[in-house]
Amino acid sequence: MTYRIVRWLVLVVFRVLWRPRVTGLEHIPPHGAIIVASNHLSFIDSVVIPLAVPRRVRFLAKAEYFEGRSLTGRVIAMFFRAVDAVPVRRDSRRDSMASLETALDVLRDGHAFGIYPEGTRSRDGRLYRGRTGVGWLALASGAPIVPVCVVGTDAVQPVGARLPRIRPVRIQFGPVVDPAPWVEKVRSSGGAGRARREITDLVMESIAAMSPQEPADTYNERPPDDDDPAA
Repeated sequence: MTYRIVRWLVLVVFRVLWRPRVTGLEHIPPHGAIIVASNHLSFIDSVVIPLAVPRRVRFLAKAEYFEGRSLTGRVIAMFFRAVDAVPVRRDSRRDSMASLETALDVLRDGHAFGIYPEGTRSRDGRLYRGRTGVGWLALASGAPIVPVCVVGTDAVQPVGARLPRIRPVRIQFGPVVDPAPWVEKVRSSGGAGRARREITDLVMESIAAMSPQEPADTYNERPPDDDDPAA
């Protein structure tokens, strides 16, 4: 109930002020596990995408956001709990694997899970190479992947900005990437690492086809001071 109330309130504000243009919703399966894989330009992406999707999408959120003790910290913690975000630590490779295991639990329960294959926000506006966590999730769960492109969220809330601005936003959902052929191939002949890479590259190609961003043939590294809760 809390999720529905918070979503409704934020959705009203979002539609009135930002008037988002959303296309491709027919690609979203109405039921069952799905992986929603998006480019990543701003902290607000993790708010915009769940508002655009007609079903609940769970994203990762930095564990510290659930542990605030000040008045502001408690409000932030209440918000992330209300939108059903998944708290994660991200200090080590072990933490990254734990976050994928948590995501896998969400998918096994038949829900939608949102992920950013680039790993963290693009600070220069380019579209970076995808990390293979999305491929790992697809192989482990068998869940279809819906590629997503967000445009304009970097202008709504640029890196370092505390409050959102009124700017045009576009969200486009692409055709589903079905991991079934790779799942079967891995079962019969192995090669999981290559399968993860191929799935990830296909997802990123789909995002690139929808995005005006310049592609970068390298990984996006998180700066030491990055405060992105969904990275």
